Amino acid sequence: MPKIGALGQPTRALLVTAAAVPLTGWTVHALALHRQLAAARRDPLTGLWGRDGYTTRATTLTARHTTAAMVLLVDVDHFKQINDRFGHPAGDRVLVATAARLTAWAGSHGVVGRLGGDEFALAVRIGAAHRRLRLDQLAAALAEPVDTGDGRLVDVTVSIGAATPDAIGTTDLPTLLRAADAAMYAGKHTGTAVLADRSHAAADSINGRRAGRPGTTPLGATA
Repeated sequence: MPKIGALGQPTRALLVTAAAVPLTGWTVHALALHRQLAAARRDPLTGLWGRDGYTTRATTLTARHTTAAMVLLVDVDHFKQINDRFGHPAGDRVLVATAARLTAWAGSHGVVGRLGGDEFALAVRIGAAHRRLRLDQLAAALAEPVDTGDGRLVDVTVSIGAATPDAIGTTDLPTLLRAADAAMYAGKHTGTAVLADRSHAAADSINGRRAGRPGTTPLGATA
């Protein structure tokens, strides 16, 4: 079997494998390759989209649904303490349970991603009249204890920030995420989801981190 050297990257390895497939079986193997490449863009622990996969799909959703779109950031509070007290396998169970709850809440047309660590991002289509109710439902679902698998329950609290194009004045995803991030930290440890306004989008610093200033796309305008 040919070596792939130190490349080690899923995409390169899969392409090398595909190149060795006889042409007569190409259709079948091309479909398998496509599925494997798609899986490589998923977070291996939770099955959620990674940052790139989330960004691509969330950008499409916010551009398509404009004022009915909502972008959220979700952070598991005190996650390090969960790992320290219950162990990393229990921490993994918290992340997997949180991912499953976010996916169920977002529904089949929503987009859910794991940005890294205990931070998750969502993009969903929710009308203005239902936003507060749906956010409260999300907060309640995420606050349910998680079974560690050995008979113990872990109490979980999360921080949630949400931003909508009509409130922020743009469909630009980085700007919406920045506003959601600022709103999330404004409500840190309160157990209440915070819906951002334009002051959150204008924040220079979020939890001590310097906020970027990406270009924006005003509603109704073309990027």
